[in-house]
Amino acid sequence: MGLFDGVMGGLVGAGISTAVQGYIEKQGGLPAVVAKFEQQGMGGIVQSWIGTGSNHPISAAQLEQVLGSDLVQQLAGKIGMGAPELLQKLAQILPETIDKMTPHGVVPPA
Repeated sequence: MGLFDGVMGGLVGAGISTAVQGYIEKQGGLPAVVAKFEQQGMGGIVQSWIGTGSNHPISAAQLEQVLGSDLVQQLAGKIGMGAPELLQKLAQILPETIDKMTPHGVVPPA
């Protein structure tokens, strides 16, 4: 069971865990996901998740900006959940998940 399965699966079920894991892999791993957040002006937020301090929150709207509405709709459809509900859950879970994937404040290589 991967980290996403453990953290996300316990909170919202295996469907979202699988969808997010697939998203990260399709993007080229965690470094590429972090770069995408930075490109969308969310660098300070994602860096707080990576660093050893407190995690800054992210809103559902900010997440949709980073992920894109087409991808959000695809993920939501795959797991049988509405896009607004998916974004709310991801906004709660993603900061902690990335924080746990980077325990020493460093993004592991893809």
